Amino acid sequence: MVDTLASPYMAGRGYVDDGNKKAAVYLVNEFKNLGILAFDNNYKQKFEYSVNTYPHAIRISIDTIKISHGADFGAIVISGDRENRYRRRQENGIDYIVMPSTPSIKGEYPVVRVDRSILSDSVKLKAFASRDYSKTFILMDDSGVTDKKEKAVWEELETPPNQGGVNKFKAKGIIVLCNKLTEETSQSVGDYAVLNALRTSYFRYANSIEIEVKNKFISNFKTENVIGYLKGTQQPDTFIVFSAHYDHLGRMGNIYFPGANDNASGVAMLLSLAKYYAQHKDSLKYSVAFMAFTGEEIGVLGSKYYTEHPLFPLSKIRFLINMDIMGTGDEGITVVNGAIYDAPFQDLLKINEKFHLLKQIKPRGATANSDHYFFYLKHVPSFFIYTMGGIKAYHDIYDRRETLPLTNFNDVFQLLIHFTDDICRHQF
Repeated sequence: MVDTLASPYMAGRGYVDDGNKKAAVYLVNEFKNLGILAFDNNYKQKFEYSVNTYPHAIRISIDTIKISHGADFGAIVISGDRENRYRRRQENGIDYIVMPSTPSIKGEYPVVRVDRSILSDSVKLKAFASRDYSKTFILMDDSGVTDKKEKAVWEELETPPNQGGVNKFKAKGIIVLCNKLTEETSQSVGDYAVLNALRTSYFRYANSIEIEVKNKFISNFKTENVIGYLKGTQQPDTFIVFSAHYDHLGRMGNIYFPGANDNASGVAMLLSLAKYYAQHKDSLKYSVAFMAFTGEEIGVLGSKYYTEHPLFPLSKIRFLINMDIMGTGDEGITVVNGAIYDAPFQDLLKINEKFHLLKQIKPRGATANSDHYFFYLKHVPSFFIYTMGGIKAYHDIYDRRETLPLTNFNDVFQLLIHFTDDICRHQF
């Protein structure tokens, strides 16, 4: 399942090359093959939202020089401390990532370094910001930020425009040096480019940048939640719900984000549970719904839409278990809302102790970081479970199927089966 969902064919299950649509088709077919029922004879709950995309190749070079053999866009010269060194253009996803509110931009621009000391000095910052940077890229380093004023500047620069972001320097673009490249998604387009570049890359030496980025803003991207259920034998109008988001970041130019752990692994858990209960449906006291949400990566939009347009009353949900990042588990699992719903959390601990499944089960309070959240706001008892430890790939090109260990996948599966049994037996 992970191999299929994180494959190049699925294109990161996003907005380019029909990745999101291909994943939804796959899920519908899986539900059909397993004998999962559809509400109103339709597995798809359709809706739409806006999203900024990058279907075309992205090219960026640092300190480009033109040479006679025709590689004028690829060969670059880096001004180091001792000598000039020649390198080829920087690689998307490896050396840098384009932040998702970046507009179309093409050209060559000088790069101006920002002295970090000015960010916490309002007088120096005002003087620096008063200059004309409209045809310039600003280079900044976000390491070790502790000053409150400096943090505020960073947040303004790195926050998407639709969420209150501000280009204080009115620059053509911002380059932020960082330790890890982490991509997101955006529902809006800004008026300046934002790049995150590895601190170890040649961006740190940049005197000029040559850039070609072309965005495509989709105001009404059409997508769907994929939902099915198995009917309970005693109280079919009451539901236990398993959920996982199937969308990911998709393709950006010449790279794609596989999303093996986030969240092909969660969908694999969802389908594994669907297969199990399809084979044991005669023993189901309550109905069990399986909800594969879209739009999680762009603001938990799929589950939000569902809670506003439920297919059965939310009050009929006995418990919801949301699964995201199921691919590791070396350090156990975290249970969001575990600190809120103490009785069911204690039940998880008892099951784990009895069957010796996971290293630890860690409770956490309420957070708005996955598809459980809008159910929780509407008073649906819910947990969001994710695995801890192991590989650190997240929202980058390295979250691949080939390196996902699925260390404790079966242990979490067994935990959820026993937990569901206890829900049906009213053990808490």
